[in-house]
Amino acid sequence: MHEPNRLMRSCRLAFSAMLIALAGVACSREDGSADLDDATGWYGSVLEKPVPKVDFSLRDTEGRPFEFASETEGFLTLLFFGYTNCPDICPIHLASIAAVMRDFPYELRSRIKVVFVSTDPERDTPERLRSWLDGFDESFVGLLGTVEQVNDIERSFGLAPSFVDPAQDSESYMVGHAAQVLAFTPDNLAHIAYPFGTRQSDWAKDLPRLAREGFGSGKAR
Repeated sequence: MHEPNRLMRSCRLAFSAMLIALAGVACSREDGSADLDDATGWYGSVLEKPVPKVDFSLRDTEGRPFEFASETEGFLTLLFFGYTNCPDICPIHLASIAAVMRDFPYELRSRIKVVFVSTDPERDTPERLRSWLDGFDESFVGLLGTVEQVNDIERSFGLAPSFVDPAQDSESYMVGHAAQVLAFTPDNLAHIAYPFGTRQSDWAKDLPRLAREGFGSGKAR
């Protein structure tokens, strides 16, 4: 009689554990942010092996095809997967990036593109996604595709595919997704990932150097 409840609790525990694992990208502080790495000269987490910029095409919030490789050529591109109903990781990441970029001069802002790919196509309509992103920065690009398309793209970047909590109802479900932002420099490689908890001060130090000088500028000085 109580078996369904036990099964639901097990599903919720498993889901929570997976969320923690996805969010647990290497961090050196208790609040999830990272100190300057003296060996690399960066505040973000330098990847052991750079991630190539994989080409993919999804629809933007205006319904137009967005060719990721060509649309971001020559830019410092911050790529993040998430959803508008996310309670913490997504809004905190985007709010931090937006706040830092507002203080940049136009010349610097124009070198950076932020691309957000929805992992929740059921609820993230183009209108909802556009309105949500505009609350952070109107320049942020929102992309939409099927669950299968997005999961394939995540895998191509070496990220775990997103998944829906099986123990929640159809209206308030949560979506597990990778918690790091990949930073692609103009050499079309992501050398650094920024975990959940990255501080605005860390973004403010790394982004100008990545945009103007590239990853090579981060060597220890």
